[in-house]
Amino acid sequence: MNAVAPKIGFDRFIKGDWATMAIDVRLGRAEPGDLMAVLEAEGLSAAARKKTRTVLNRLWLEPREELVDFVDRGAKLLKEADSPSVLHWGVSISAYPFFAQVSEIVGRLTSIQGACTPNEVHRRMSERYGEREGTYRMTNAVLQTQINWGALNRSDKRLVSASPRALVDRKLVAWLLEATSRAAGRPILRSGINGLPVIYPFVIASSAAYSVQENRHLQITSSGGGKELIGLA
Repeated sequence: MNAVAPKIGFDRFIKGDWATMAIDVRLGRAEPGDLMAVLEAEGLSAAARKKTRTVLNRLWLEPREELVDFVDRGAKLLKEADSPSVLHWGVSISAYPFFAQVSEIVGRLTSIQGACTPNEVHRRMSERYGEREGTYRMTNAVLQTQINWGALNRSDKRLVSASPRALVDRKLVAWLLEATSRAAGRPILRSGINGLPVIYPFVIASSAAYSVQENRHLQITSSGGGKELIGLA
């Protein structure tokens, strides 16, 4: 019997401006109708608007029950974020394993080679999700989204990672570390946080230990060999 392919979910290109407006809706600074009007003004068909709204719902507007508090805390950090993309990244890797896996692959390849091709990413995602048209199309949606969010640049049919953005605000750093642990489904090694492929567009520029103190949902624990792990409390 063939194993059931994992659910993909993140199947639409999401502009950063659309996701930021979804934060405004969650914070009560805009109405859901305003967001739909923006999507319509962008030329999206009724069907495309509905599918795009579904992704935005899972990110910011109607997150899964276990992510509601996490998403609320992220939305309130909008002022602390130099760019909202760090918030969109955090909710995306937490809500969508597919987005997190594309990020991990891109981050790993670009750290080794300096760049990668879309075909390299597609091949590795197909190994995980199967050779399906949907896998190819949805991987493209994630890559296009990450380009729009400023994480990647296209150069001669290659994908080149942009210069990582330094994160200094401790609350923001702690929230992203929480997102990373949620995406991994396990604690992450404290000493390796700046080498984690899944958050390749960012560099943690503040003390992880002090940052964790800003987030009651996180804790640092010790493992064998004197290693320290950051995970959910």
